[in-house]
Amino acid sequence: MTPRDLPGGAVLRAARPGDEPGILACIRALAIYEREPDAVVNTTEAIGETLFGGEPRAFCHVVERDGAIVGIAIWFLTYSTWTGRHGIWLEDLYVDEAQRGRGYGKQLIASLASVCVERGYSRLEWTVLDWNAPSIAFYRSIGATPMDEWTTQRLTGEALEALAG
Repeated sequence: MTPRDLPGGAVLRAARPGDEPGILACIRALAIYEREPDAVVNTTEAIGETLFGGEPRAFCHVVERDGAIVGIAIWFLTYSTWTGRHGIWLEDLYVDEAQRGRGYGKQLIASLASVCVERGYSRLEWTVLDWNAPSIAFYRSIGATPMDEWTTQRLTGEALEALAG
């Protein structure tokens, strides 16, 4: 992606090696916001391998301001059997509380929409916690619609291991 200048002297760009500590700090701050402060077990090493290793499976766009990462959009590819095309799953979107209101979140999502359009992907999707009214209002303001008829399912821990058998 081509870096973009944003208000306040910030830059929106693809993540690069060396960004791992700032990305992890945003992930931890998001976990605190989402009331799961002890849930993050990720490391800078794992982030580096995931984003910049031999075959990256996830990607990240960052907002950098004054040398610090103040926003992230971490994403990966999906595939729709119905459309026969890829899409993007936005795993995490976070902008530092002190930096909100500058349009950085909207620009991060817009950068993913641009990837979809440029590559012919059919959709951009994500989940949001039911109680997160500010984020839900933001998503509605950019034209996102809820998928109320779908419920996310998850296997983890012992249930995942038991099924793997």
